[in-house]
Amino acid sequence: MSAAAFPAGPDPAAGDLALEPGGLLDVLGVAAVILDDQGRIVLWSPQAEVLFGYPAAEVLGRQAVALLVEERHREQVNALVGRVVAGDGPGAGVFPVRHKDGRTILVEFRNTRLQDERGRPYALGLASDRAAVRRVERNLTLSSLLVGHSPLGLAVLDHDLRFVLVNPALERIDGLPAADHLGRTVREAVATPDAEALETALGEVLETGEPVLSRSVRGVAGPDGEERVWSVSLYRLETPERRIMGVAAAVTDITEQHNAARTAARARRRLAVIAAASERVGTTLDLDLTAHELADLVVPEFADIAAVDVLEDILTQPGPTRTSGPAVFRALAVKAAYPTPAQEAADPVGEPARYGAERLVTLCARTGRPVLVRQVTDGDLPRIASGEATAALLRRAGIHSYLAVPLRARGVVLGVLDLKRARNPVPFDEDDVLLAGELAARAAVAIDNARWYRHQSQAALALQRHLLPHGPPRLNGLDVAYRYQPASESVEVGGDWFDAIPLPDGKTALVVGDVMGSGINAAATMGQFRTAARTLAALGLAPSVVLEHLDRTAADLDDAMATCVCAVYDPYSGSCRVANAGHPPPVHVAAGRTPRLLELSEGAPLGVGGVPFETQEIPFGAGDDLVLYTDGLVETRDQDIDVRLAALTDLLDRPPQPLEQTCDLLLGALRGADDHDDVALLIARARATRGEGAP
Repeated sequence: MSAAAFPAGPDPAAGDLALEPGGLLDVLGVAAVILDDQGRIVLWSPQAEVLFGYPAAEVLGRQAVALLVEERHREQVNALVGRVVAGDGPGAGVFPVRHKDGRTILVEFRNTRLQDERGRPYALGLASDRAAVRRVERNLTLSSLLVGHSPLGLAVLDHDLRFVLVNPALERIDGLPAADHLGRTVREAVATPDAEALETALGEVLETGEPVLSRSVRGVAGPDGEERVWSVSLYRLETPERRIMGVAAAVTDITEQHNAARTAARARRRLAVIAAASERVGTTLDLDLTAHELADLVVPEFADIAAVDVLEDILTQPGPTRTSGPAVFRALAVKAAYPTPAQEAADPVGEPARYGAERLVTLCARTGRPVLVRQVTDGDLPRIASGEATAALLRRAGIHSYLAVPLRARGVVLGVLDLKRARNPVPFDEDDVLLAGELAARAAVAIDNARWYRHQSQAALALQRHLLPHGPPRLNGLDVAYRYQPASESVEVGGDWFDAIPLPDGKTALVVGDVMGSGINAAATMGQFRTAARTLAALGLAPSVVLEHLDRTAADLDDAMATCVCAVYDPYSGSCRVANAGHPPPVHVAAGRTPRLLELSEGAPLGVGGVPFETQEIPFGAGDDLVLYTDGLVETRDQDIDVRLAALTDLLDRPPQPLEQTCDLLLGALRGADDHDDVALLIARARATRGEGAP
């Protein structure tokens, strides 16, 4: 069957003339029959063949009424046809028709008069199965009710992706009346930043037939511009004959669910960040490292730029800080997620910076309360920055949101965690204030622990430096050099000590010891051991006897324990007597010979009690060196002690050089930046000539 459709527009698109007809007429199966003025069939359409069961060849020229109508209805039907042919108006109704197979069917008909070029009248009858008509009416009614009363927003878009149908629910959802939809595209009708992506999806559904399910689309509803989130599903519309009609869209408002999910996600993120803070912040008692750990935690996940600023007062005094007036801060850590002028605006790490009372960071520190600036204006920048120049840098960096939270621990504000956002478009909000506050509170405890540790370490260092020798003593026939090196540059505390003690008889006592533990208690205990050792050595006691008395002394020092090696050099006999209490063995470097570890009776550490000590004598002539040291020089976590002792003797196996140079050589070769123990080193060398007091 040939077919053509003629578009109403003046400029039909290519291919429109070849469109296949279809739709409602196909569903109804409308049959066309033409009768002449004698009631004979002169045209019988294919749909008539389907509806009545007779092929055209069997019916053309036959009386239609006699063929199709039962005898009891023929008079009525003949009269109806006669009126139509006579031009008395069209006729319509429902009457039973006899099918070829003998059954009776009810058809709905419409009759009208036709006339050919000669003026001869004809009757055109259009008929459909009444059951099909009622089915279509029912489906249309149900569809209309479902669309009109559905809580889902429903829309139909044509081949050009323009709205052709919108139900009331969609009008409520997006806040636009149907008239503002019809004939428009999504981009033209709906206020959504996702319009381009949504139109792309509509085109793909129209082309491929693959539906899109539950796609989240952001939008603005109604005249108030309320931000909403919609779930949109798209389906291609097709007739039973697979003719494409357009695209249907089903829309639901999921703003509440979206917000709830976002809130839950933020809660999970908050818990994750807090858990990470417990693991990653405060891993050591190093104040600077703790501050860097906090900055690393919040950038870039939480802020684009972060600074950890502590009040200068807390670094110099343990008590509470001032609560009013300007403040002096010291930046311990500054971090940015990317290169930005805001880094240049930050205070240099490690240097003090004074902020006036009107500055927001000062306000946060003095009040102990968070300061939130959701949307930073040009007027806010001078109160955030340290000055006009740095405010200009923050302006260039695009800082749009600011948050400062106090670092408070044990009732004392230690400083401020300073946070800024630039590339992150979302401003800080109250949830961020809570999260930042929790992070700051946890970090503040670690910072407080670190600063107390620093105070104690500084006190221990002061005590230790007071107790250790302040310069090489004048010794009879002996030159000495020594070094003390703490576990790290920032924590100069420990229980290691050394001493070179001139004795009344012209001899010299050499002592190196290591109190177990660290901090101010270890330093104080070390001082007591050192004082006792000097007193005992001055009595002229043998090294083993000195150690026995020190062992008993340990019981009076809260059961303190220490290792110690004691040697007494006799310049008159050219010998040295040595005793050991659990200490690493000294190295004897005889002039012109290979260095060797002294094979001493090791003995037990001081404080064990009840263990005897032995004195051994070695020749110690002019040019000989005796190297005494604590375990921090040779013990590491990743090398065997024998390997380290061999390395020590190898370093000493070289031509004689100044003792100071030898000390530097040993420390430089055997110590690492991350060593976790103190070291005391004492090197003594017998001089070629004897000093005063020799016989």
